[in-house]
Amino acid sequence: MSTPFPFTAVVGQDDLRLALLLNAVSPAVGGVLVRGEKGTAKSTAVRALSALMPQVDVVPGCRFSCAPDAPDPACPDGPHEVGPGTPRPARMVELPVGASEDRLVGALDIERALSEGVKAFEPGLLADAHRGLLYVDEVNLLHDHLVDLLLDAAAMGASYVEREGVSVRHAARFLLVGTMNPEEGELRPQLLDRFGLTVEVAASRDPDQRVEVVRRRLAYDDDPEGFATRWADEESDVRARIVAARELLPSVRLGDGALRQIAATCAAFEVDGMRADIVMARTATALAAWAGRTDVLAEDVRQAALLALPHRRRRNPFDAPGLDEDRLDETMEEFASDEDTDDSGSPEDTDGSGDEDPDPDGPGGGGGRPPQDGPDDGGDSNSGDDGSGEVPAQGEAPANESENGRAPSPGAGEQSPVRAAEPFRTKVLSVPGLGEGAAGRRSRARTEHGRTTGARRPRGALTKLHLAATVQAAAPHQRARGRSGPGLVVRRDDLRQATREGREGNLVLFVVDASGSMAARQRMGAVKGAVLSLLLDAYQRRDKVGLVTFRGSAAEVALPPTSSVDAAAVRLESLPTGGRTPLAAGLLRAHDVLRVERLRDPARRALVVLVTDGRATGGPEPVALAGRAARLFAADKVASVVVDCESGLVRLGLAGQLAGELGGTAVTLDELRADSIAGLVRDVQRGGRGNSQGSQGNGRKAA
Repeated sequence: MSTPFPFTAVVGQDDLRLALLLNAVSPAVGGVLVRGEKGTAKSTAVRALSALMPQVDVVPGCRFSCAPDAPDPACPDGPHEVGPGTPRPARMVELPVGASEDRLVGALDIERALSEGVKAFEPGLLADAHRGLLYVDEVNLLHDHLVDLLLDAAAMGASYVEREGVSVRHAARFLLVGTMNPEEGELRPQLLDRFGLTVEVAASRDPDQRVEVVRRRLAYDDDPEGFATRWADEESDVRARIVAARELLPSVRLGDGALRQIAATCAAFEVDGMRADIVMARTATALAAWAGRTDVLAEDVRQAALLALPHRRRRNPFDAPGLDEDRLDETMEEFASDEDTDDSGSPEDTDGSGDEDPDPDGPGGGGGRPPQDGPDDGGDSNSGDDGSGEVPAQGEAPANESENGRAPSPGAGEQSPVRAAEPFRTKVLSVPGLGEGAAGRRSRARTEHGRTTGARRPRGALTKLHLAATVQAAAPHQRARGRSGPGLVVRRDDLRQATREGREGNLVLFVVDASGSMAARQRMGAVKGAVLSLLLDAYQRRDKVGLVTFRGSAAEVALPPTSSVDAAAVRLESLPTGGRTPLAAGLLRAHDVLRVERLRDPARRALVVLVTDGRATGGPEPVALAGRAARLFAADKVASVVVDCESGLVRLGLAGQLAGELGGTAVTLDELRADSIAGLVRDVQRGGRGNSQGSQGNGRKAA
């Protein structure tokens, strides 16, 4: 087994280390979600924590790690008698992104069922992680149904398996840690809320600190064991402190004053439900125990809020998580308890006169206020954001200038960006047919997870056995195969693969006309609002998105296909307009993007959303060129929808004609806002009818 990097040797990342240690002290806090860019020691810190976890005593031979002094009465390997146990290190179990549901929760032991004729349960990773640490790297890429199962087990402290004739319940209490890079997509808000704490990490901008990071990493790589030996004393001190804090935890008193501050803070930030209050209370209690105190102080409540609320505050999905600390301080001061004032002379003891961390520079501090001016605080990470969400769009001119036409022009014929109109709910736009892409929530697909629809002979390796079909295939041959015992004689030809149907995520490629014909500020605001609404839908349905814009004399890929819908929203907000309408160039660039993406991910089907008024200008025969470019999509059977942005009393119906060339459907902005688009792209093969001056698609098939 390789020597892990010492936890105490991690440079900086105080909030990350503190959050991990608090969960080590009190797993009831509910785990940690670590968000941050690549290369910020997320995985290193998590793996290093496992070496600090105290040893556990287990019942000998129990596959579910029951405690010998209080064995689980419902343990599948039980019942166990109270007695001496066998000590072993606490396990750290890693859940791979591509893990199956069977591997996570366990399943029927197929080998014993077929060979011995007995019904036995094969434990999964949740059983292995009991009384240890369960680590999910890139948790935002994990299938949603696996995340649901994982968080349900973490919340209930038990795993329930009801499948394939198996009914099992076993204890599953573990420290849950997930790490993710937000650039690769976000977790759904419902899943974010299930993590107790969240931490944002970033690389330090301090040269001295970066030098120390490199120095320690090189020393570790040269001699892992020797490097770990040099940090052994610090590791031992932190390990002992965790044990002491665990023993002190039941004695910590959470007074009415602290509870009132917790409730007032959660109410002030308008978090949904009561989970935030409970997590804050548990976190504040763990902070007090970690600091060696038996009373929860205001500083514990404040630190708990900074760790437990940023990902829970009511916000749009595209808002960055965070907390307005000035507002937090005002709330804390307003509801400061008398006992806090009596003990320290002020609502918060921030001058070090109260209880102190005996090692203020050690991991996690003592539960007090975190550093306000970190090494990566360049002053521009949240500039202009006062917590109200009213942040001017990047590059947008002040209102008084934009309205009277004096807005600065970034380029010839170009107007400054405008703010998107308020987004609205849209009905699902789905690709017709049955795909085989990555799991998501948009279009029908054959998937590894979902409802079982039948069985077939396996093509290649067997991944999901259809037990009933396998038994049915093997049963007629038992006498000929000389069966004499209770087991079933099964050969490879009898095995049947279960076929399942679920939902897949698609590539939603937005092709947006940013030309002068679309440049009226009120009109472009409505267009951006419509695209933002569709982006919100893509966020909820786990799609990849891309953004192609065309204006002036060319088209550009404003955002290559990515799982980060947030990035698309940012690019949309800063999109300038003006110039001619190179429609053909936009379509050709979009076609090229799809071609490259098919090479990278051939199973992911595309949905093209073209936002335009249908006009084409610039160059010779622009309309004919746009028609030929559109027919490329029809030939490739790409599902498409044209959002018709034409306005005014006189309409040319060009968008409807373009939809016919694409083999897709046209819909107006008003129809999109009115939620009347439910069936337009759900089955493009049937040829929907658009309402741009009665224009009609030609009904060509779209895959």
